[in-house]
Amino acid sequence: MSDRSLNALHHRRKKLADLINFPVILWSGCRTPRNYPANLFPFRASSHFIYFAGLPVENAAIRLEAGKLELFVDEAPASSILWHGEMPTRAEIAQQIGADAAFPIAELGARAKGAATIAVQDATTYWQQCQILNRVVSTANALSDIDLELAKAIVTLRLQHDDAAIAELRQAAACTVDIHLAGMAATSPGKTEAEIRAAMESVAIARNMTCAYSSIVTVHGEVLHNEHYHHLLESEDLLLADAGAETASGWASDVTRTWPVAGKFSATQKDIYQLVLAAHDACIAQVRPGVEYRDVHLLAAKVIAQGLIDLGILRGNAEDLVEMDAHALFFPHGVGHLLGLDVHDLEDLGDLAGYAEGRARSDRFGLCYLRLHRPLQPGMLVTIEPGFYQVPGILTDPERRDRYRDVVNWECLAQFDDVRGIRIEDDVLVTATGNEVLTSALPTQVEAIEQLAIARV
Repeated sequence: MSDRSLNALHHRRKKLADLINFPVILWSGCRTPRNYPANLFPFRASSHFIYFAGLPVENAAIRLEAGKLELFVDEAPASSILWHGEMPTRAEIAQQIGADAAFPIAELGARAKGAATIAVQDATTYWQQCQILNRVVSTANALSDIDLELAKAIVTLRLQHDDAAIAELRQAAACTVDIHLAGMAATSPGKTEAEIRAAMESVAIARNMTCAYSSIVTVHGEVLHNEHYHHLLESEDLLLADAGAETASGWASDVTRTWPVAGKFSATQKDIYQLVLAAHDACIAQVRPGVEYRDVHLLAAKVIAQGLIDLGILRGNAEDLVEMDAHALFFPHGVGHLLGLDVHDLEDLGDLAGYAEGRARSDRFGLCYLRLHRPLQPGMLVTIEPGFYQVPGILTDPERRDRYRDVVNWECLAQFDDVRGIRIEDDVLVTATGNEVLTSALPTQVEAIEQLAIARV
């Protein structure tokens, strides 16, 4: 680990100590079996552990107090050398992360009194947390007492990324740009979604990275989190790809592009694409310190509503349509989210990070899915990802058909049946004076997308 990284870790620990006056124990977690005990899912350490320890050490815990870090991890058993090769010793790991002391995990209980923690995701480690702390560890929106104080302190630190984090996020973004370029280059009629996914994810693997989440690579862009890859790519299809790299130390990127399988948008596809792009560009232009992220979302909604009016799909005034949530028939999700050590950063804490104190989720159609409702600050990294979708479950719902019968021109909408879903997403860093799009090297303009497509034909 570089001196820069170690300095960043020490600085994070000190800043935490400035915010709380009690000890903290954070667990890294353990692998989960996928079907039998020896067949395990890949290990991913808790992001809170990584933030202060810097390394994804398995079956470990750290104790933080007054800016100091104690590492608790067992030595690898002698038999592990057969299966895993030489493993670093406890002392070597402690030196790498700049620990002040290191102990076997069995000694953690003696140092656990009065400690706060954050629940991990795997059940085995969660029960270990409860046993060692001798209490039920609260989770997500049920956080209370010192665990809640700790969570608030961590949110304060992680909302605004330090230089070391931004350097990692840039690496993830750069890899993600190449992931999408590889996907565009691999696309042609007759292939399957799985083949394009393979071409994209191989870029991350070749750079010793992983995917930050399950890639969405689909001709059914109306399925927001599509996890199936068996469809054939037809000439008239659009391919929506939502994929992002995660660096070896856990920092994520999250990007979506939509491109024509045959290399050229149809007239209707181009109309909708440019509508979504207009919302994307307008929202990014608004990102700067002090701006309310909810206002960015509502701007996307208004631009999309106006675009649909211009195309004849919606009737009325854009502001009135947004107020009645008519735009959410086609843009039902929030305009983006926090990005950092997780693709939806800090959402293991419920809405504690996403929603400023005193704010709560709306119950309005569409707006209820807004993931971030707080003013933007320098060092925050957010996604901007407006979209247009024709979701059958929404558009054929009798209650919504009745409610919006006077504002939707269903006959006009039918002319756009070759557009199932379009989303355009970039990673936007809030700077002191405005913003920087970390993924700007990946084109969004129609002409640039089509030129990339033509180059591969």
